[in-house]
Amino acid sequence: MRDLIVQKLAEAGDLSEDRIRELEKLEKETGQTIDRLVLQKGYVHEAEILKVLGEVMGFEVRADLRDETVPKAFVDRVPVQFARNYNLVALGDMNGTMTVATCAPLDVHPMDDLASMLGVDVEPVLSPKAEITSLINRAYKAKSDVVGEALDNLTEEDISSLAAEVQEGEDILNVANKAPIIKLVNMILFNALKMRVSDVHLQPYPDRLQIRYRVDGILYDMESAPKKVQEAIISRVKIMGKMDIAERRLPQDGRASLKLGEGEVDVRISSIPSSYGERVVLRLLDKTSKVYKLEEIGMDAENLKTFRRYISYTHGIILVTGPTGSGKTTTLYAAMAEMNGHEKNILTIEDPIEYNLDGISQVQVNVKKGLTFAAGLRSFLRQDPDVMFVGEVRDKETAEISIRAALTGHLVFSTVHTNDSASSVTRLLDIGIEPYLVASSVLVVIAQRLVRLICPKCREQVVPDQPTRMKLEEAGLPLDRFPDGKIWTGRGCDYCFNSGYVDRTAIYEVLPIDDAMKEQIMEHESATTIKRTAMERGAMTTLRADGLQKVLRGRTTIDEVMRVTQLDVG
Repeated sequence: MRDLIVQKLAEAGDLSEDRIRELEKLEKETGQTIDRLVLQKGYVHEAEILKVLGEVMGFEVRADLRDETVPKAFVDRVPVQFARNYNLVALGDMNGTMTVATCAPLDVHPMDDLASMLGVDVEPVLSPKAEITSLINRAYKAKSDVVGEALDNLTEEDISSLAAEVQEGEDILNVANKAPIIKLVNMILFNALKMRVSDVHLQPYPDRLQIRYRVDGILYDMESAPKKVQEAIISRVKIMGKMDIAERRLPQDGRASLKLGEGEVDVRISSIPSSYGERVVLRLLDKTSKVYKLEEIGMDAENLKTFRRYISYTHGIILVTGPTGSGKTTTLYAAMAEMNGHEKNILTIEDPIEYNLDGISQVQVNVKKGLTFAAGLRSFLRQDPDVMFVGEVRDKETAEISIRAALTGHLVFSTVHTNDSASSVTRLLDIGIEPYLVASSVLVVIAQRLVRLICPKCREQVVPDQPTRMKLEEAGLPLDRFPDGKIWTGRGCDYCFNSGYVDRTAIYEVLPIDDAMKEQIMEHESATTIKRTAMERGAMTTLRADGLQKVLRGRTTIDEVMRVTQLDVG
């Protein structure tokens, strides 16, 4: 059977005779099964591997586990760490046989151990690893031992001994034989990644250390750790970020690189002293996150058509604006991914590099070594670029070099931090750029915000209550614009952690710099005047107007749109 699997995998992917011999050698040396090795090397996609294994071994393949419910017996009897280490999760129990999803059916010993734990026969089905880990996380979410297992074993151990336990690129799923404090921190990070958390806060209180997760832009209180282990947890995190654990009176910054199975996660760590101890925030950047396509980021047909027109230009500046965490980089990555990196020389300078893009040269800012946005841009001009992406226009120098590049035949993408699209233009003028340079170089300014999407599992149509009806009418959306006078909302379920929302999309304000706009820039008009006249001419729709269209289509709620467009009165 093994030879047949190898033959089928060779047909499905990029497996030459030399690679097969290499894999067979690794199989003997490491003891890993051939399917895991093929996946690690990237020779065959996981979906193809599962398809081959399913055909040869006669197992069903279930690619999507979002609708599955894990039996209570599995959650009660199987330790969460066993399920995660071996990527096993039960999908149902029928006539004394439990159906169990696995992504590694050739490794039979964990399945035998699982049958012993459950006291029943198990029937394997094949599923992708990401689907299994996501279902495990949902199943054990309500069970106290997810983080409680580590908390129960915590002691006031010697902090200095933790330093020897840190490894570069440590796999946070590997907690076997680890100290309880390391297990706890790893479990906190694992849970965060499975819940799509962007930031983890460790906030000290007089009696506890509160763990908080930011999910889809909203901060939630999660587990809390006893005050006596606060120092140990904070020190462990600081050691991961190569920070000074002895310095507790000054702010510090650090970085760590972690592995999540076969994926990689960059963690940016910031600590500040507070009255109850050091407060730490970890920003998580999952390197395995997909790069969105332009049609997936939330632009309506008209805005998408306008944006595509401008990214096809050979020179000029395209600016995207919004507060931190509003998806600006994602929008620009989607634009660059659409360009052909083989026909164009595309260079980026970022802080940090959030995703890796094929065919594009990406440079990380390093201020300590003198590699700033401005310095990187200057070097780029000697690299024969077609397209350049500058992470952020922060100062006059960066803006001037970007404009010079645009005027000498390069297309430049960048971001700024302003409230709306018109304010970005006046910001450039305020930092000292001449009006004629702004008017002649900037092609289009795009403002954006992120709104949460209604959960697909528990969305339902309801008649709105009086407060919601008033909000809709104030926003210019009377009930007669909704079918049967009902709006879409999320009831709240396990899948969305009872929030009613899952994932986010962007709302946009696209402001082309046309001839009328150029005249206003030359005359130093205010942002309010520029925005008002653009709306009167029908040259743009506001952030709020774009958000309200998504409310009408049942993608988000009026509360979400009003929350992120408080300063947008257009």
